[in-house]
Amino acid sequence: MTKISRKRKFFRNFAPVMPIHIPINILDFIFKGMLIGVIASAPMGPVGILCVQRTLNKGRWFGFATGIGAAVSDIIYAAFAGFGMSFVMDFITNDQNRFYLQIAGSILLLCFGWYTYHTDPTQKMHQSGKQQGTLWYNTWTAFLVTFSNPLIIFLFLAMYAQFAFVLPNHPFEMIVGFASIVAGALLWWWGLTWLVDQIRTKFDTNGIKIINKVIGVAVIVGSIIMLLGLTTNLVRFF
Repeated sequence: MTKISRKRKFFRNFAPVMPIHIPINILDFIFKGMLIGVIASAPMGPVGILCVQRTLNKGRWFGFATGIGAAVSDIIYAAFAGFGMSFVMDFITNDQNRFYLQIAGSILLLCFGWYTYHTDPTQKMHQSGKQQGTLWYNTWTAFLVTFSNPLIIFLFLAMYAQFAFVLPNHPFEMIVGFASIVAGALLWWWGLTWLVDQIRTKFDTNGIKIINKVIGVAVIVGSIIMLLGLTTNLVRFF
């Protein structure tokens, strides 16, 4: 037996026998997860206002640290919602049941967009301290602000139902699902702090109101398109 053949035999025997399971729709799974992360983070709630204020008063990195704290809280509630839906996997995977769940999810998202559009986030503003503190302090306080609102779990349930985003039992896919949600949330906070930092001299409470209304309109339009797609089959994105 030659030296090369002995090496081939060694590596063939040493190679693991369990294949790596990577579904062919993994990119679709990642896209939906990132979209969920963006939608969950975008509305200008208390933590959004806090992020803008800290970006203006302390600098972009302190605003982004605030977004990181919010993203950590969001992923905890996203995990609760995901594991909860995994217990009813058989019910969700049924085509008829999934259709009604997607209808319900679209209606909930429509209501969420309507509420976002008509909410004035500046009414909840308070004077942000000038003292910078550490990045860790800014992250931790934002986490507490976001985590104090457990109702966001219903938003995640609505989005999971609408996008048919069910975290599978396979560990790799589950990690990818959660990571994509975090990536979407961080992408939003990175973009928001960049925008505020670029136009800081022109940014005021009206800018916050405009951003909130644009987000509300986007969610409303998206929900209507989804409902049309489900009920008429004329438009189908997800």
